Amino acid sequence: MKNTSYLWTISLIGCFLLLCTGTSRSEPAVNHSLYGDLLAKHVKAGRVNYRTFKNEEKRLDKYLKLLDETDPDTLSRNEQFAFYINAYNACTIKLILQHYPGIQSIKDIGSWWSTPWKIKFCKIGGKTYSLDQIEHNILRPRFKDPRVHFAINCASKGCPTLISEPYQGSILDQQLDESTRAFINDPEKNRLEGNTLYVSKIFKWFKDDFDGDIAVFFSNYADKNLKNTLSDKKSQINIKYLNYDWSLNESAGTSK
Repeated sequence: MKNTSYLWTISLIGCFLLLCTGTSRSEPAVNHSLYGDLLAKHVKAGRVNYRTFKNEEKRLDKYLKLLDETDPDTLSRNEQFAFYINAYNACTIKLILQHYPGIQSIKDIGSWWSTPWKIKFCKIGGKTYSLDQIEHNILRPRFKDPRVHFAINCASKGCPTLISEPYQGSILDQQLDESTRAFINDPEKNRLEGNTLYVSKIFKWFKDDFDGDIAVFFSNYADKNLKNTLSDKKSQINIKYLNYDWSLNESAGTSK
């Protein structure tokens, strides 16, 4: 009788441990390989060949369907973060393709009462979002990481580069760092002239996300020479904002 009770207790403990183990594994990563293939084929050095991408729009739709069928709440934090970044970028590409050719800027889409960022068309986990909702209601408040501004892409030349691969939870921190450094050190987007640091308007629009101190943020991600110069002139740096280029980030000669 005692032996039976002992075995019964062991069985219960085993079942409990099995359930715990199963729970710890219930954070599946999303397979972004289809999206990755499309990016590798149609995005080079941050420029998108929308003409060739248009020919594979159905494949993009297949990936977007995967996003709609995925419950983001089942993902780990990093997988979820990467998921929403990819969703934002993939939906932006879809929005452009829906109106391509015939547009010179994402701002050509929409109407006087609705900007392209307020159009609700991106389906995620059975819900429909606008690009603004993904960025301002999910990405920024939930993850509180200013590097997200250099990962999401608004299909414009003034935007941070759209990388040729999907963001992945397993290497997300590395990817965010690389995207941030690439943008910070791009002289076409930001530059230091004398004591004036000319920066993208991203830093004006989202100043609070950078703790109100843009020069310090730059120092954290700047290359050695720029970092040293900013350090030497720390108390003398003036911030000025560059005009934002809203023209389409397409490959040269692909709009015909």
